[in-house]
Amino acid sequence: MSTSPSAPEGTGQSAPALPGKRPPIPREIRVLIAAAFVIAIGFGLIAPILPQFATSFNVGVAAASVIVSIFAFTRLLFAPVSGKLTEKLGEPTVYVTGVMTVAASTILCGFAQDYAQLLLFRGLGGLGSTMFTVSAMALIARLSPPEIRGRIAGFYAGAFLLGNVAGPVLGSLMIGLGYRIPFFIYGGALVVASAIVFFSLAASKSSRLANEASRVAHNKAAAVSLAEAFSFTTFRAALVSGFANGWMAFGIRMSLIPLFAVAAFKDGAELAGLALAIFAVGNGAALTISGRFTDKHGRRLPVMLGLIVASVATALLGWADNVPLFIALSVIAGAGTGFMGPAQQAAIADIVGQGRNGGKVLASFQMATDFGSIIGPLLAGMIADRAGFGWAFTVSGVIGIIGVIAWLPVREKRGPAVS
Repeated sequence: MSTSPSAPEGTGQSAPALPGKRPPIPREIRVLIAAAFVIAIGFGLIAPILPQFATSFNVGVAAASVIVSIFAFTRLLFAPVSGKLTEKLGEPTVYVTGVMTVAASTILCGFAQDYAQLLLFRGLGGLGSTMFTVSAMALIARLSPPEIRGRIAGFYAGAFLLGNVAGPVLGSLMIGLGYRIPFFIYGGALVVASAIVFFSLAASKSSRLANEASRVAHNKAAAVSLAEAFSFTTFRAALVSGFANGWMAFGIRMSLIPLFAVAAFKDGAELAGLALAIFAVGNGAALTISGRFTDKHGRRLPVMLGLIVASVATALLGWADNVPLFIALSVIAGAGTGFMGPAQQAAIADIVGQGRNGGKVLASFQMATDFGSIIGPLLAGMIADRAGFGWAFTVSGVIGIIGVIAWLPVREKRGPAVS
């Protein structure tokens, strides 16, 4: 089998017919990128409201935190099912069903009359979330031209990033509307987003999408098995680095960094929000170059470099004793995460390959990331209680370095670079 430029060892990608000339981003993927932005705006809109809404039902901080974690927990549990559904029904069907499930869950949250109902409805959203996440990743992996996979992964991640930044800003403008209205707004936006994706993909009657979707849904030979994926050192390394990234970027960033800011600095509450925002700034800055770098230099180098930077910054963050250093390390950690993200997504897409369905493979990768985001805050929080924030962040940085070590055995077969 031939390999594409900078393809991981063992992947079956065809070399580009015209080296140096980049193909356009497929229309279907552009639609998914636009939908990702809408979804992320809504998520950012309700994320700060959820814990406060939970406490309005006269529950404590711990119970309010469960409302946040139940979403990730149900994502983790349902990910294998999402992978199987994607292979059986095809990506477009599972994607639209998933988004509509989250829409229904979100609207129901707005109608919740007690804590138990809110917990149930929010957990239901996690099921839908993993459906559209896995199916979108599978569709992007299947339709992405090998020469621009890094750029596409960067654009997709950037859409989520911009939405997550814009969402809280819009949420702050809706404070006077109460807790429930933002849920209805987000639910309605999701209905619109799912309709746009459905009709856009349905209107795309090109033989490529129609024929491939039918073949993937009915021909099991088109699906990438987990056994095949695990035979690649790239996949095994991506699972470890995905876990580490979930621990640091999604778990520690959202849980421990705000608590550390409040405990360590005057006006820590305001600084906590600023830390999340400036992490996103560093993340976005790195995304502007990481996709192109990934397509030109391969997947291994940007994953390792980005994870090293993020790990070191995270390890030092808990020892910061002044605000400028705290802010600088937050920006650096965000930049490291942003630099590695597209490369890691592109590496998984390389394993799946064009024209194949990788639902189970992508679900497994998503599970590794979700597991890190769930267990990271729990274990790091225990360390912080017993030994202090400094050691909690240091251990988290060590987890990141383990992810770097996992990529050392990976070898990539290089062809001519695609600029």
